[in-house]
Amino acid sequence: MYTTLLTELADHIFTITINRPDKLNALNKTVIEELGKAIDEVYTNPGIKSALITGSGPKAFVAGADIGEFTSLDAKGGKALAQKGQDLVFNKIEQSPKPIVAAVNGFALGGGCELAMACHFRLCSDNARFGQPEVNLGLVPGYGGTQRLTQLVGKGKAMELMMTGNMVDAHTALQLGLVNYLTAPGDLLAKTKELLQLINTKAPLAIQQVIALTNIAARGDENGLQREINAFGDLFDTADAKEGAAAFLEKRKAAFKGQ
Repeated sequence: MYTTLLTELADHIFTITINRPDKLNALNKTVIEELGKAIDEVYTNPGIKSALITGSGPKAFVAGADIGEFTSLDAKGGKALAQKGQDLVFNKIEQSPKPIVAAVNGFALGGGCELAMACHFRLCSDNARFGQPEVNLGLVPGYGGTQRLTQLVGKGKAMELMMTGNMVDAHTALQLGLVNYLTAPGDLLAKTKELLQLINTKAPLAIQQVIALTNIAARGDENGLQREINAFGDLFDTADAKEGAAAFLEKRKAAFKGQ
C-alpha cells in the first residue's frame, strides 16, 4: 500500500515507520503524501485507538527534508510546499482525536523535528539529536517549527536554536521539555507502546477533549477556560462518564466504549 512507509496495527496501536534509511528517512513529496494517507487511517479506522511514528534504522527518525526538491522552487512553490505539508500531515497529526506519539531514534532535524513536535508528545532514544537548521539554507522552518518549538521550550531557547541552527542531544531535549522520556535505543518502541497501551484503557471521548483543549491552551486562546467548562459538562452526557463513575464506586475496572 505504501512505498516509503511501513505500517502495523497490533493491540489497537498503529505503528507508522518512515522507511527510507538510505536517505536517513528524509521527507520528500511521496513521504508527505503517504504520511497524509496513514494519518487518515488513524482518523477513520475504528480499530486504531492510538498511533506512533518512528523512523527506520538506528541513525535517523527523519533527518530533514529532501533538499534536492528545493532547487527549483520560487516563492509561490515554497509557500505551496509548506501549505501542503501542514494541511496533509502536520496539522492533522496535532489535531488528531486519537493520540499520536513520536518515537525518535537518531536525527530529528528540520522537517523531522517538526514532525516529532506535531505529535502529541515525544519519546527518544539516547542517541537522538534534535534541531531546526533551516537558517543554514537561508530559510526558516516551514512545517510549524517556529510555532511548536516556541510552545515547547520557550521563546528564548527557541530563538537560540533556530538562529544558530545548533542541534541538542537527547539529554538536553529531556531537560528542555522537548521530549517526555529518554530510553536506550532497544527500549524505545516498547516504552512508547507501554504508554499508549495505558492511554488506550482510558475513555476515548475524554482523551479526544484533552487533546483539543491542550492544543487550545498551547495557542494561548483566551476562550480556553470556557471551552474546558463546556467540554467538562458535555462529557457528563456520555455513557463513558456514567461507566467511569460506576466503575469507581464499584471498585472495578471501567469498560469504556467511546460513547
